[in-house]
Amino acid sequence: MNGAHTSIPISDDDPKAPLLSANDSPVHRSGSFRSTAKSIFNLKNLYVLLGPILCAGVCYFVKLDGPSGVGSRNMLAVLMWVFTWWLTEAVPMPITSMSPLFLFPIFGIAAADEVARSYMDDVIALVLGSFILALAVEHYNIHKRLALNVTLLFCGDPLNPPLLLLGICATTFFVSMWMHNVATAVMMMPVATGILHRFPMGSSRSAAETNFCKAVILGVTYATPIGGMSTLTGTGVNLILVGMWKSYFPEADPISFNTWSFFALPMALLIFFIFWVVLCLMYCPRGSGPALSTHLDKTQLKRELDALGPVAFAEKMVLAIFSMLIFLWMTKNITDDIPGWGALFDDRAGDGTVSVMMATLLFIIPNRKQEGEKLMDWNKCKKLPWGIILLLGAGFAIADGVNKSGLADILANALNFLEKAPYLAVAPAVCLVSSLITELVTSNNATTTLVIPILIQIASIMHLHPLFLMIPGAVGAQFAFLLPTSTPSNVVGFSTGYIDIPDMIKIGLPLKIVGIAAVSLLMPSLGSLVFETNKPMQ
Repeated sequence: MNGAHTSIPISDDDPKAPLLSANDSPVHRSGSFRSTAKSIFNLKNLYVLLGPILCAGVCYFVKLDGPSGVGSRNMLAVLMWVFTWWLTEAVPMPITSMSPLFLFPIFGIAAADEVARSYMDDVIALVLGSFILALAVEHYNIHKRLALNVTLLFCGDPLNPPLLLLGICATTFFVSMWMHNVATAVMMMPVATGILHRFPMGSSRSAAETNFCKAVILGVTYATPIGGMSTLTGTGVNLILVGMWKSYFPEADPISFNTWSFFALPMALLIFFIFWVVLCLMYCPRGSGPALSTHLDKTQLKRELDALGPVAFAEKMVLAIFSMLIFLWMTKNITDDIPGWGALFDDRAGDGTVSVMMATLLFIIPNRKQEGEKLMDWNKCKKLPWGIILLLGAGFAIADGVNKSGLADILANALNFLEKAPYLAVAPAVCLVSSLITELVTSNNATTTLVIPILIQIASIMHLHPLFLMIPGAVGAQFAFLLPTSTPSNVVGFSTGYIDIPDMIKIGLPLKIVGIAAVSLLMPSLGSLVFETNKPMQ
């Protein structure tokens, strides 16, 4: 024997095995205990506990008056739990988004079946169909072709980052005038990321490159709702406003497509221009062009565009289906004087109906590349962002819970203090309250539905034309720019990973202030002229 020791493994079940191995020494156990304690008592786990603790605190300490006081209090407690987890990201956002499915029944807010229905309605169908179409655009590199063309058109020679940023934001603004905000964000975000994929990733990216990437994503994220508010078809909020105006004042002149555009388009353009200036000042400082030009060389861009080759049949068909989708969205409900094709089906068809129908065509039409192969198959849909869909479902569930629990009535009563205030104090306050309700509690559609009846009563008490408060309330509901969960377009931008919450607050806060100021000042001037508010109400 050479004196070497042969190691013989001993199983855990061996009766001759030592009770205390070398790895189980007191020193090792002490270190293991500290490691275990550190893994348990950390900041993230504290945030996990913070949600239920705040929920319990609301249930124990908060007392709300009225017949629905208990239900309202429970709903407020659940909101504290859910929003704490959302803001701290203690639990993955998609999992937090599913928490109403068990919190609502436990706290007696709604039955399980009622909550589950919120996770699949016409808007969710709209999002699903839009995402499938967006995946088709991405699969056939249509977004890359569009990104290269936009970059070549606006980048300038030499490179002008603010001009390129203006081109991307203006394109998003224009598309959002005619498409639903969710669909616009879903379609334009791949265009933005297609441009940004040219830059280095991670720590190898310079400060100028990082800031420009953030500027592009923030530009698409916020240009979407700004463009949407400029036309009646741009967002559901505007249609809710027009519908309520007709319902409450049937003898008054209806708000037509052109009437709304004469007021809202100049307002949206003003907000958009200031937004672009602020974005450039914060993220595109002077002298950033040379640092970015290396990755955005025009000659190289042209070579890449040529490498894509001519537009194939499959690309043409995807673009045709997308164009048809936009046309059907625009013409489903046009104005009161010109009914859209939706009237043929007694308005039973929704935007989600069209979205899913057009997406279905992708699985029927051949792509002419391989025999029997269609434009899309289900394997290509594995990248569907279910996290975003769950997040939207949670928002709708919360909106229903706020209304059914009676918390909506309590929030509405909080606006009564505006009755005796002067208009130039009321209008900004209405915008701010509407935007904060959308920001923290519910969707902008639900906010509009909630506040407009209250604002009509306040306008009557103040002897104001109802539109002086209705329009700030509805438009203000669209100024939800601070949090990723506030609107679907915010979610889409945040999910790219290029921006975080501080970036959204950095741009969203001045944008909210500018928007509130714009609608508050334009309504008694331009709005008075366009809507003829000086005429007596019929």
